[in-house]
Amino acid sequence: MALRVTTSKEAITALVNEYQGRFSAELGIDLSSGRSQEIFKWFLASVLFGARISEGIVEKTFHEFDTRGITSPKTVLDTGWDGLVAVLDAGGYGRYDFKTATKLLDMCRSLTEGYGADLANLHDAAADPKDLEQRLASLAKGIGDVTVNIFLREMRSIWEKANPLPSDLVIMAARERGIVPKTVKDRAKVLQLLMDAWKEAGRKKKDFTDFEAALVRAGIELRRKSKADKVTT
Repeated sequence: MALRVTTSKEAITALVNEYQGRFSAELGIDLSSGRSQEIFKWFLASVLFGARISEGIVEKTFHEFDTRGITSPKTVLDTGWDGLVAVLDAGGYGRYDFKTATKLLDMCRSLTEGYGADLANLHDAAADPKDLEQRLASLAKGIGDVTVNIFLREMRSIWEKANPLPSDLVIMAARERGIVPKTVKDRAKVLQLLMDAWKEAGRKKKDFTDFEAALVRAGIELRRKSKADKVTT
């Protein structure tokens, strides 16, 4: 009996049926509105996601900020270092509370002084996608490539210059699902192959972010399984 080969279209359908889409929507953030406050909320969440901490703790911590109305550069600055530490601790973020509080204050101070407290102004000032990434990272010490990638991945269909390369998790899952060949190493090429596969599957360009998010979730699961296998062998 001949083995059946799964097509990219079938692999994509299975993936998006198995995993949730964008993380911002799961947090109740509406990026499609293009509103500055919603975009800042997602940047705040991205900073939280950027630490090596569980998704559940990040979600709980973000909701602590949201329910207390600390969702703008001004309210973050007004809350102050001690107040931010208290919010982070309430969400279970204790391991990173001190340095994260400092990072958030520095970030909001830089954003306020350099871009009128609006990330849209930062985007407009950027010359190209690479400059955009550098400007975001320079807002505060500790905002690294992971945080910037998380943020821009879900801004891809919102901001013209948001065009991050796929993360390790995305590439790992895409290869495991047979959506991109394992022989392709160049990240820009991987991104193009993913976009082509999404289009050929009959999916809308604006929903590509959901595809990437599903790949991230699948990649996280693969990484967990790999670590578990190492422990048991």
